[in-house]
Amino acid sequence: MTQQAPYSFFITTSKGLEECLAEELKTLGAPATLSHFQGGISCEGTLEMAYRFCLWSRIANRVLLFLKAFDAYTPEALYAGIESIDWSDHMTEDSSFCVDFNLSSSQITHSHYAALKVKDAIVDQFRAKFGARPTVDTFHPDVRINVYLYHNEAHVSIDLAGESLHKRGYRDQSGGDAPLKENLAAGILQLTGFNADTPALVDPMCGSGTLGVEAGWIVQKRAPALNRKYFGFQGWQGHVPSLWRRLVEEANDILIRNPNHCPRIQCYDHNPKMVALATLNAKKAALEGIVHFSQQEFSDCTPIAEQGILVINPPYGERLGDEETLKDLYRLMGDRFKQQFPGWTAYVLAGNLELAKAIHLKPTRRFVLFNGPIECRLLKYEMYQGSGRKTS
Repeated sequence: MTQQAPYSFFITTSKGLEECLAEELKTLGAPATLSHFQGGISCEGTLEMAYRFCLWSRIANRVLLFLKAFDAYTPEALYAGIESIDWSDHMTEDSSFCVDFNLSSSQITHSHYAALKVKDAIVDQFRAKFGARPTVDTFHPDVRINVYLYHNEAHVSIDLAGESLHKRGYRDQSGGDAPLKENLAAGILQLTGFNADTPALVDPMCGSGTLGVEAGWIVQKRAPALNRKYFGFQGWQGHVPSLWRRLVEEANDILIRNPNHCPRIQCYDHNPKMVALATLNAKKAALEGIVHFSQQEFSDCTPIAEQGILVINPPYGERLGDEETLKDLYRLMGDRFKQQFPGWTAYVLAGNLELAKAIHLKPTRRFVLFNGPIECRLLKYEMYQGSGRKTS
């Protein structure tokens, strides 16, 4: 296998972010025509392109290198199909590996049992060829194998990411109620059109600060996986270390470190504990001086520039009795948009459309996104100078 070979890839993302991912991949060298599926994008390209996806994608979860597809109506057929792949192209008898197995609408119904059949086929092949076998490591394997069985057809891939790319490494895991995943935050920012030329960004309900940190990395031109220690390709036999080192060096050269070259990013929260947590996350992300956090009530939020983007992930009212209490907050949001932010564009991630009606403004666009299992709408409100709402 050579780094210039026409590899086939499937790049996964969270449901609802497929279009965002496709646009991003094109900027990273993917072909203009991509195949869209629920949960991801497929394309062909070089190993260098896949490395760029792993290093630079803000929206992807995984980058899967496709190996083979075959019918697998029975465990025996699954075993035979896996055994037909020459696994010495991908690992050695001294390697460690694990199997991620997902299935849908197939005669094989137990994913754990199916994963064991895949493991057995690989191990038996190595024993027959070399008299020794690789070991299983479910935490940081040298090679992570992905098998997706759909309508009895198995698709086998190598997971080049190794673990989900949304895990950037800056977020403290000890606090925060249901924080946005990093790639969802990045997708929201892409939909808002936020970039280094945006005059200002305000998040008045920042929680643990994910939107602010992702925005900071965008304007800083920081590759989101620049400081990541583990990738799935590092123990794969097809890995080309010199190519990866070159791409990392390029990413370091591009990085903007001077805060004066970045737009103002201001984040607030009414809870001082969340402000402290967000500040810690931003410090881990090396964004001191670029992203600013302060404790402030939403009712006191004012613009920091004549124009900019306001982005909010408000509470959804998931607990009994919350909805009535939160209606006042949503009404206040609409009032503040009109009264305090003329010339700005506001985006609200609404996980409760009944609550969103209390904003009493007509959104100019709606995007369907999923925050975990919750179907949401990202609602766009344009606050024109001299008018609180668009009339058309």
